[in-house]
Amino acid sequence: MFGIFEKPWTLTVVAVLVLFGLFQFRSIFPEKRRWQQWLIPIFLAVSAFGSDILVKTDLEKVNGVIKTGIKAVEQEDYQAIEGIIAENYSDSYHNNKASLMATCRGRLENSQVKKNKKYGLILEMSPFKATAELTVLTTFEQDSFIAKSYKPFLFIKVRLNIQKQPDKRWFINQVELLELDKQPVNWQKIR
Repeated sequence: MFGIFEKPWTLTVVAVLVLFGLFQFRSIFPEKRRWQQWLIPIFLAVSAFGSDILVKTDLEKVNGVIKTGIKAVEQEDYQAIEGIIAENYSDSYHNNKASLMATCRGRLENSQVKKNKKYGLILEMSPFKATAELTVLTTFEQDSFIAKSYKPFLFIKVRLNIQKQPDKRWFINQVELLELDKQPVNWQKIR
């Protein structure tokens, strides 16, 4: 099935085919030419991009959650992080959302993250769950403790389990650390 909400190019190709068909029709039947006929391919092309803008698919929502998380860590915005974490959150170290948020506040307070850049993403989706392996290149401020004592950038690889809620919004319900600078790690090792 063609996903017109995810890929507006499908309907755009149909608009171009209709345009060619319209040229043929107008050349074969010149007496049936009407200026309104040009509105059909224009309507199809506008609908293609309009539907892409107006309708958010699950894939776009999941990517939005990931993007929000990356930006929130960069800006040290605890409220934005808390806004994308599910109430039933738990992972191998944190029993609940409150425990994760306490860790976030402690880690982000003095981290001095300058920039986060998504380096790699492997995403597997089902109707109600998504699993993302995300690699982020985190660059720290030059004056930060991490930049001075370790290095100015760090590759962080995590696995995010994202779950669709009954209200059709997506929230992260588990985050597991996989690697720091290509070295295996987990939550217990960074405490």
